[in-house]
Amino acid sequence: MKLHELRDNEGATKKAKRVGRGPGSGKGKTAGRGIKGQKSRSGVALNGYEGGQMPLYQRLPKRGFNKPNRKAYAVVNLGLIQKFIDAGKLGAEITEESLVESGLIRRVRDGVRVLAKGELTSKVSITVTGASKGAVEAVEKAGGSLTVTGATKEAAADA
Repeated sequence: MKLHELRDNEGATKKAKRVGRGPGSGKGKTAGRGIKGQKSRSGVALNGYEGGQMPLYQRLPKRGFNKPNRKAYAVVNLGLIQKFIDAGKLGAEITEESLVESGLIRRVRDGVRVLAKGELTSKVSITVTGASKGAVEAVEKAGGSLTVTGATKEAAADA
């Protein structure tokens, strides 16, 4: 078999119906769009338009609030930190910069927040913007220390 002999299986492809190409095609003249009106013309996008009636997305009640200046933290779990320590990608001193260098997080964003998911067995010193109470307890239980350098500890705990 040669490259120029390759073909799709029989019936695998179907040619598109060419509309507006004369009466013999079965889709000539108005091309299946009916007669006149906005939708028979090109360049019409009527998503969500209900003929002047109040659209559904406007009739439904709005809920909640999106804080425009909320902080976005890079989240790291203790289990992943332990995995990277075992792989030799992180040392005993862990900072936000070392987490980025090791590839555990892509970027720092508004800071790094450590969560308690997973187990930490190594004695490490971690310095980050925020941490959950469970994460602080787990690090101290393993014999290490977790320092939170965030603007306020309460702000980091809320995130």
